[in-house]
Amino acid sequence: MREKVEEALNHIRPALQADGGDIELVDIEGGVVKVRLRGACGTCPSALMTLKYGVEERLKEEIPEVESVELA
Repeated sequence: MREKVEEALNHIRPALQADGGDIELVDIEGGVVKVRLRGACGTCPSALMTLKYGVEERLKEEIPEVESVELA
């Protein structure tokens, strides 16, 4: 599953990088994906919304085993 998540994050990454940020996969525990937001995304007031409504939704669409995405 890690490989699938990394591939999906690679599709999301350009949008985050365009705003001066990035995302790093830290761990996967069951269906919970743990990530770290970097750069501008790490300090952005909208980071939680980006995580839940951007990253989490995209991962769930591409990988049905993903239950949620959390900050590590």
